[in-house]
This record gives sequence, structure tokens and C-alpha cells, in this order.
Amino acid sequence: MKKAGILNRHLAGALAELGHGDGVLICDVGMPIPAGPRVVDLAFRAGVPSFAEVLDGLLDELVVEGATAAHEVMEGNPRTARLLTDRLPGLAHVPHDELKLLSAGSRLVVRTGEARPYANVLLRCGVFF
Repeated sequence: MKKAGILNRHLAGALAELGHGDGVLICDVGMPIPAGPRVVDLAFRAGVPSFAEVLDGLLDELVVEGATAAHEVMEGNPRTARLLTDRLPGLAHVPHDELKLLSAGSRLVVRTGEARPYANVLLRCGVFF
């Protein structure tokens, strides 16, 4: 058994399969999950695990070359907006409906237990070299 890093075997395996340019949607419990991408549902109960915990854990494991969030997060969830801006320099914003459409092209969806609006971000994988 691993003693550090991501212990969830489904998530660890899915991350290992990602390549350059692949999309990873980290979403709250209210985001519609598109058909097609692999889904790792981590939601245990409202707020557990939090969006921040999952985002930080994935940022420790991934190289990210770009990120997109809903424009509505800035007004509808300022705390998450600050978190995203702090963690993801160059964060792009699109309307929430467009983020939903973009998420269908993701390779992986990671559902958190977050129950605050617009706690969603689409990450684009980079390479480590």
C-alpha cells in the first residue's frame, strides 16, 4: 500500500494514464457529469472532500499548462475564485454553460463533495520536461 500521495486506486490509475493536452474536470456535486470521460467520484458527503483539498492534491500530482473556470465563480463563489486565481496563474474564464460543453471533452472527471456553486475547473495537462 502506498504511504504517500493519492491513495484512491481509481484516481491514481486514471492520473497515470493522462497525457499532454488531456483535460481533467474537477467539479462540485452539482456539476452535470458528461457521458464519455472516466469518472472518479470522491464525494462522501456535503463538503467532503472539499474542492480545495482535491485541487491541491491533483496539483501535487499533475503538470498543468492551462485551466478554465466559469466566469460566474467570481461573483457566485468569491472564495473559490480566489483559490483558483492563487493556484492557477493565467486562469481563463468562460460562461458556465460553455464550461459544461468543454467538460464533455475531458479525459477524466473528478467529483468532489463540494456543495458551493461554481466550484469547478477544467485543467489541461502539460508535460514535465
